[in-house]
Amino acid sequence: MKLTKLETFGNEFVCFVRATTEDGAEGWGQVAPYCADITAQVLHRQVAPHVLGRDCGDIDALLDEVRDREHKFPGAYLRRAMGGVDTALWDLRGKREGKPVCALIGGTPGRLRTYASSMKRDITPADEATRFVRLRDELGFDAFKFRIGAEVGRDRDEWPGRTEEIVPAVRLALGDGVALLVDANSCYSPARAIEVGRMLEQHGVSHYEEPCPYWEFEQTKEVTDALALDVTGGEQDCMMANWKRMIEDRVVDVLQPDVCYLGGIARTLRVTRMAEAAGMPVTPHAANLSLVTLFTMHLLRAIPNAGKYLEFSIEGPDYYPWQVGLFRNDPYRVEGGEVTVTDAPGWGVEIAPDWLARSRYAVTERSG
Repeated sequence: MKLTKLETFGNEFVCFVRATTEDGAEGWGQVAPYCADITAQVLHRQVAPHVLGRDCGDIDALLDEVRDREHKFPGAYLRRAMGGVDTALWDLRGKREGKPVCALIGGTPGRLRTYASSMKRDITPADEATRFVRLRDELGFDAFKFRIGAEVGRDRDEWPGRTEEIVPAVRLALGDGVALLVDANSCYSPARAIEVGRMLEQHGVSHYEEPCPYWEFEQTKEVTDALALDVTGGEQDCMMANWKRMIEDRVVDVLQPDVCYLGGIARTLRVTRMAEAAGMPVTPHAANLSLVTLFTMHLLRAIPNAGKYLEFSIEGPDYYPWQVGLFRNDPYRVEGGEVTVTDAPGWGVEIAPDWLARSRYAVTERSG
């Protein structure tokens, strides 16, 4: 079935994609969040010309054609735009076959354990610990991730002593029966990362994300080799050569592809298969409640090397005001610390019509 139309609906933060085939079938996807208005332009300028009028049965091959035809643009924006088409086509296929996407890629609907993921660095250790306790008691989370260091901080903390304060504060508040994860967002040199890592190990932290600048694989591997806890990373990487090297060299212990940053489900499945062959778990990055978390839910219900949990953002309108009102039905209800992938066809979600009506619209159709 040939793809005949691609439409985008969005703003600078989030942009949804509607794909339509020659028989009128439709599917919804999303480009990666942030600067999504720029990504929408890339989709219409550099992706649509290569996929419209083409058979969309083989999503992998279709997106490889875009990669090859746009070989002078190997970076993130092209992959972010490709992901919008990929995810729309998976939804379209699921609706055509009456199956959820997870079933199309070898899985089944069902429940997933989550970890409550904090995005805040401007929060005090006491306030972070307090809200974690509340979320544990109200929603049943038994795993929590919080921020340490400063984002790409060159060994600096968000404020002096914050990291050394927040780690024991959270552990004390939640007790030993809860998994703790931290994200350094590329903060540290190897020596400082290892020093902080030793402190994390003493407090039972099990997941240490992006300790060093994520592009410095040798630095990250030095930390991985020195510590017993899981060093994790990969969310930023969109090139298959980087993933191949990351896996072959065991740069990290746990891989964290982002479905939207990487270019969609088909490309993410390539990474998960490489990881499976190497015996490495995959705990994807899904840092907000646009469609990326739903994409990740379907993925984790299908791959054999899924990690322990789904990343689930706990930030509301004060941090992500653009998340409000995106969907007519809520796919993100947490019960007992778990979320559920339903058996509804495709992604199983409907974009809110009033949100679409307020968004910035563009369309590219097959000429002739």
